[in-house]
Amino acid sequence: GQGTGLTIQFSDKPVPLPAVKVTDLDGRALSSADWQGKVILINFWATWCGPCRAEIPEFVKMQERYRDHLVIVGLSVDEGSPDAVKAFARELGVNYPVLDGNGRDDVEDAYGPMWGLPTSVIIGRDGRVVKRQTGAASKAQFNAIIQPLL
Repeated sequence: GQGTGLTIQFSDKPVPLPAVKVTDLDGRALSSADWQGKVILINFWATWCGPCRAEIPEFVKMQERYRDHLVIVGLSVDEGSPDAVKAFARELGVNYPVLDGNGRDDVEDAYGPMWGLPTSVIIGRDGRVVKRQTGAASKAQFNAIIQPLL
């Protein structure tokens, strides 16, 4: 298959990352190739996850502050109606793409492993995974990882 130029770091040897195509909650198609050259934070979350809810307002602030250099992508793994997720995202003022990750094992495999929610994966401009964070992290913890990458 064709790669995107993104790589994922499993060891000291970069492994090509498959092009991941997903749709947002409005049905628009997005591809991981669209995010090349920026720092990417992919947040796996669900509406029923309390720590996920607590993190989202900080992501909204980070996306606003670093919007020229950072792409935050929310990947909802809710097993219900995308409309409920959309309403939830609207309520929290989410200002970054929220994608429907329900049943998308290929996306979890590409960025995983997922040991729990929330899980955030931070990818540098070169496409290498810099950090995989399982469980909620503070604004200071995320800034400490992301700022040097910008």
